[in-house]
Amino acid sequence: MARKQQAWPSGFVLFDVIYEDGTQTSNRKVPATELGGLDGDDPARTFIETQDSKISEMSGTARAPIKSIARVRKSKVKAKAS
Repeated sequence: MARKQQAWPSGFVLFDVIYEDGTQTSNRKVPATELGGLDGDDPARTFIETQDSKISEMSGTARAPIKSIARVRKSKVKAKAS
C-alpha cells in the first residue's frame, strides 16, 4: 500500500525588495511557514538574504545590502458585469 503524502505548506508570501544601491526586485517568494509568530516579517529578510548569498556565490557578483522589504499587496480585480 502506498504511503499517504504529507501536506505541503499553504503557499508563499510575495515581497518587493529594495537594495541600498537603488535596485529593486519584485515578487520574491518566501514560504508562508517561515513567517508569523512574534517576529512578523523579519524572517523574510533573513530568508531573502540567504537566497541572495547563494545566488551571488553561483554568479560571482555580489548583491547590495537590503534597504527595505515590503509585502506585495493583492490588487483587486473588478469582475465584469455580463
